[in-house]
Amino acid sequence: MLYSKSWIDQHLEELHPWQQSAFHHFSSVMCDEEHPYPCVPGKQGFLTDTLRFGFAEDPENDEAAIKLAYLLKQYGQISRETGNYASLVVFFNSTELEGDHNSVESYEKIFWTMLNRVHDLDDKEWPENIAKDPHDHTWEFCFDGEAYFAFCATPAHTVRKSRHFPYFMLAFQPRWVFDEINSSTTFGQKLKKVIRKRLVEYDEMEPHPSLKWYGQKDNYEWKQYYLSDDDSSLSKCPFLNSLKNIKR
Repeated sequence: MLYSKSWIDQHLEELHPWQQSAFHHFSSVMCDEEHPYPCVPGKQGFLTDTLRFGFAEDPENDEAAIKLAYLLKQYGQISRETGNYASLVVFFNSTELEGDHNSVESYEKIFWTMLNRVHDLDDKEWPENIAKDPHDHTWEFCFDGEAYFAFCATPAHTVRKSRHFPYFMLAFQPRWVFDEINSSTTFGQKLKKVIRKRLVEYDEMEPHPSLKWYGQKDNYEWKQYYLSDDDSSLSKCPFLNSLKNIKR
């Protein structure tokens, strides 16, 4: 159920039409040189065949959460073998949602419901080195013992173009990817400047105020997972709804 770019390039016609469409759009975004995508690691991961892809149906359906949990479990077992810029990208068949869920806020609820459902399917204990409270600056979403930075893009985002995608899309970057890309490394500091510059040019607006470094005292990862089209953000993390289920 996990696909590489090279496999899809060779077997594209074997996928469903909507899956072909989703991958085609993603490829177009990653390969656009006139308007380069801001996330340099993401683009490099695509070009070097480091990313892995998955597909799921209607994100409001319980089956989609089960599928995502399976993909994450499968991905966690092979992610370190794929390369330095590892990420799992999952496209959802959200075509039927566009009429009823055409707002950024509606997709935000779908996103957090999805993470909560996936967490409920996790049979591994929460990693000891990751805070259990999302309002702790060291918290990160975890599944099957692995910590991930989650990223969401939706059809409803129009102002913040870097968060727009024709289908509901989730991407998960393993936390270990950032071991060499953080505020304590020269490479990380330089890369951040490049990404910020490209982000401003791509979105034609200033970066969302929630975009900060992991580990900073005033940084909360959950606020970066799903960005609004303006500078607003939720006051409390919806993931708290399932904190009681975290295994200790």
